[in-house]
Amino acid sequence: MKDGKTAVGPVTTSDGKVAIATKSGTVEAPTGDVTWLRNDAEETAHEKKLHPGLMHGWEGGISLGFSVARGNSETENLALAFNADHPTENDKITMYAASINTTNNLATPSTVANLTTGGIRYDRNLTPRLFAFFGADYTANALQFLDLRQVYGGGLGVHVIKNDRTILDLLGGINYTHETYSNGNLLAPGPPPIFDSYGVTNRFIAATIGEEWDQKFGKSTVLTQTAGFFPNLQETGEYRFVFNAGTVTKLNSWLGWQNQFGNIYVTNPPIGTKKNDVIFTTGLNISFNPPK
Repeated sequence: MKDGKTAVGPVTTSDGKVAIATKSGTVEAPTGDVTWLRNDAEETAHEKKLHPGLMHGWEGGISLGFSVARGNSETENLALAFNADHPTENDKITMYAASINTTNNLATPSTVANLTTGGIRYDRNLTPRLFAFFGADYTANALQFLDLRQVYGGGLGVHVIKNDRTILDLLGGINYTHETYSNGNLLAPGPPPIFDSYGVTNRFIAATIGEEWDQKFGKSTVLTQTAGFFPNLQETGEYRFVFNAGTVTKLNSWLGWQNQFGNIYVTNPPIGTKKNDVIFTTGLNISFNPPK
């Protein structure tokens, strides 16, 4: 109720009032003063969402895609992805990891793609609309000679839209980026390829500007899209842009079909490498809490 009181018992309504037959007597209140009504099952689910154990309440899944070509070409492609959310009424933990590895074994064996990303983020609600976040992201990209990019940051976010079917968030903050590139002198082709020494190490402070959109379509498909712009605050004109979009369509209670598109752009890669990496993967998704 609006006064913060809670009553438990059978409910009846009449003449614009709600009557609750509690063990100690009947409690009446105008219908407009009642903020929520829940049955036993709904109340149990609500309590679990308020205080779930760290080992419970996770949502997400694991996806796998693999292809082999033989004949005029001899290629092998493996794509793996993992994502998991632990939402409660007041906070959320998000973890993700993705890897794609493609090799061409015709003539001279070579790595066509070898990209791995992963990260973790914690969100804490400050108001129903405003939340604080902090997290860490990691990326390795062999064809760009990127041994490891580490990004640690935080900031504030706003729920522009938040309901059962649509979530749209805007993010802003600051991060510390540490990235190490090899010099490109190949010792062994791999996978993964091995280079003889580090070439360049960058350390800088950057801004974090981004948006995130989750959308449910019908009962079987979920779209997740994120975009992030990270301008270097110490070197004007240098920045990184990341865009990801993916869908998961439920085939049954635990199996789904996943499509994922990703684009990573950096303004200052090593000489001889391209600024842009675009990746598309498709495969099966094994869900431990499929979309409803």
